[in-house]
Amino acid sequence: MITIKEVLTKADRKKFVKFPYKLYKGNEFYVPVLRIDEYAMFSEKNPSYEDCTAKFFLAYKDSEIVGRIGAIIQNLHNKKIGENRVRFTRFDSINDQNVANALFKAVEEWGAMQGAEICHGPLGFNDLEREGLLIEGFDQLGTYEEQYNYDYYPKLIENAGYEKEVDYIEYKVYPPKEKNERFARIAREVLRRYELKVAPIIPKKQYLEKYKDGVFDLLDKAYGPLYGVVPYTDKVRKAIIDAFKITIDMRFIMTILDKNDKVVAFGLAFPSMSKSVQKSKGKLFPFGLFRIMRELKNVKHIDFELIAVDPEYQGKGVNAIILNELVNKMIENNIEYGDTNLMLEYNTKIHKQWESFNFVQNKRRRCYKKVLKVQ
Repeated sequence: MITIKEVLTKADRKKFVKFPYKLYKGNEFYVPVLRIDEYAMFSEKNPSYEDCTAKFFLAYKDSEIVGRIGAIIQNLHNKKIGENRVRFTRFDSINDQNVANALFKAVEEWGAMQGAEICHGPLGFNDLEREGLLIEGFDQLGTYEEQYNYDYYPKLIENAGYEKEVDYIEYKVYPPKEKNERFARIAREVLRRYELKVAPIIPKKQYLEKYKDGVFDLLDKAYGPLYGVVPYTDKVRKAIIDAFKITIDMRFIMTILDKNDKVVAFGLAFPSMSKSVQKSKGKLFPFGLFRIMRELKNVKHIDFELIAVDPEYQGKGVNAIILNELVNKMIENNIEYGDTNLMLEYNTKIHKQWESFNFVQNKRRRCYKKVLKVQ
């Protein structure tokens, strides 16, 4: 018999966070979330709760935890698209359809009670959380920013009544052996024509103080129309910076400014932390932080987090400036390859920009949806 229990106590929260570590024990491709970040998700200080309501559930079978799931009402997103939706998040389960059905039923019933007419996901509180279910690339090492799941997950979700809403594509990208003179020439011309400049490398603290608001404003503007994206409130912006501050490497930040020092384009890559977080099983202490810092110092692989261009400058070659900077930085720092983040399958412009690289598509992710019965 399957029993669903809402996560209410500190002990429940601990079980919710720890379950994936048991489920994926020994899996060479799974990269966990830092446990400290997951525990912070339950805190009343989590700024996402200003605009969201959430519930979390555990599934038990014969007194043993066999699955988990979260439900989020993202009010900013619902307002943006004019629909009442509930998101499912952090779905993990043994390969048992009854367990999956019970977990999704809990999300759907709670969502319907909040007025939701559609359930979709997997999605987090915002676009910088892990999202999309892996449906291709189960033999690829995950990145720190994305979720890995077993190959039986798609079947569990589809058999629970869900269908594809959108897919994301990911690539493994290798730098050219030499700097690309064509990129360099186009970059110089675009910089000259539109009176733009590349922001110099400055200390991290100084950079964040000077450009963080401009970067987030740009992300809201450039990514706002895309699937699942919500604006970043001031408190969420601060929380994101605090969460990623340790992983920011100024060598892999590309910031393009106009003549008034306004951020008009931005590229960000993180040194890969996959191996160190994997070895530490998501724990920072006592040795996790040391492993992470060591991996960040000896960078061989990078994770491309995002590239954003102000809509006013899209289609004008500004991407070539960022790609020229990216190529140069990969070559100068002896980077072997980079893993891209999620790119919507229909976003042809973003896919086309990688054509000058040696790349392979190595992963595909999917967000699902299901129309709920009106209560």
